[in-house]
This record gives sequence, C-alpha cells and structure tokens, in this order.
Amino acid sequence: MDTMASFSLDGRVAVVTGGTRGLGAGFAEALGDAGAKLMIVGRDVEAAEIVLDRLRDKGADVRFVVADVTRQDDVRGALEATLDAYGRVDILVNNAGACVHAPALDVTPDDWRHVMDVNVDAVWRCSQTFGRHFVEQRSGTIVNIGSMSGMIVNRPQWQPAYNASKAAVHHLTRSLAAEWGPYGVRVNALAPGYIRTDMSPVDDPRFRQNWIEDAPMRRYGTVEELAPAVVFLASDASSFVTGSVLVADGGYTAF
Repeated sequence: MDTMASFSLDGRVAVVTGGTRGLGAGFAEALGDAGAKLMIVGRDVEAAEIVLDRLRDKGADVRFVVADVTRQDDVRGALEATLDAYGRVDILVNNAGACVHAPALDVTPDDWRHVMDVNVDAVWRCSQTFGRHFVEQRSGTIVNIGSMSGMIVNRPQWQPAYNASKAAVHHLTRSLAAEWGPYGVRVNALAPGYIRTDMSPVDDPRFRQNWIEDAPMRRYGTVEELAPAVVFLASDASSFVTGSVLVADGGYTAF
C-alpha cells in the first residue's frame, strides 16, 4: 500500500457547506490541494468570489452554489447542482454553523432556534439528502464539523445553545455511521478547539487565560493546521474510521 496515495482525493467531488469564509474556505482549499473537485455552498456571493478566485489560482476545479442549508429545497438544489456539474458526489463536509454567546437565562427562543436550525437541523438535512445519494451509490464520506464545546462547557463566555448543538452533532455522527456503515458510507466528525478566524477573537486579552493559558499547548490553532484533518477523514487514509469524533484542540479537553 502506498501510504501517501491513500490521502489523495483525485477523481472525487467534495461539497463544503459554509465554504465562503473561515474554516469552510480552509477546508475547501485543503480538499482541493488533495485533488478533489469542489462545490462550495453558501449564501454570500461576494465572499464566494474571493474564495473561488484564490482556489482557481491554485489550479482547483471549484464551483459555487447559492443555498441556505436551513431550507430543504436549497439543500436538494445543492445536490442537484453538484451532480449536474460533476456527475457525482463523494464527500460532504457539514461546516456551516452559528453561535450565540449569552447566559442561559438571557437566551431568547429565537436565539435557541437559530443555533439549532443551523448547527443541528441543517446538518441532519444535508446528511439525509446527500446520505440518500451515498447509500444508493454504495459509497460516500460525510465529515461533520463539531466542536470541543460538545464535550466541555466553555469559559468565560456562556453559550449553552452552541454547546448542546455540537454535542448533538457528535452523537448524530455516531448514529449515522452505525446505520450507513453496511452501505459503504462513512460518517465522522472533527471537533476543533479555539481556531483563529475572522470571527473568533482568539487574540483578545480578555480570553487569553481561559482560551490559551488553560490549554496544554498554550496557543490557539490555525485553519491551515486544522484543515488536513478533514482531508484525512474524507480520504482512504481513514478507510477503517467511522463514527469517530477527532478532537483537534491543542490538548484543551485533556484537563
């Protein structure tokens, strides 16, 4: 067996939700680097153009479909657009996410519903829609983006809806892996710790003690060092891995 060849995604098609910025854009870039053809799913056309230009400059075969993953018709449309463009789908990365920072007594019904709609319901909706296709073709890989927040309670910020939603993603991952394993479909999750993105204030001094100093590695992570984990989970390098939650948090959950 050629070990390095097992990481190759040549000839495969990957769909990344929330792929127009931050983690999603980084995941798409890494999958493209590994040889996958890409369909980025999102709502922000201007942000998508920036990502598309960058990836195409690197030689990636990448397209974009406007879709809101909280809408079933949009999700079906994303699958159909990918099949129309490439004739197949092999990988789904459920990356789109939302978070509300608020103490439990201040979380409004709308806040709670918004986080669950994006982080749980949309993951379920995309997994079921693409999973039906994967089961029919007897192959496919789903990578759900969970969080270490599904295993711990973050501090000093309170985010009960987000924490609960990511715990649900982890267990949904196991449930789908158990059910679809006999059909050649693998389902895993990646649980990041604190990663530097435009929307994550990891450099804010208010959070340094709890976010940075409390981690064994005493630093935050970067998109560039997190993204290869998605390639691993999406590729044949993890062919005997399903129902797992891969934690990449600089050791934060070790304490």
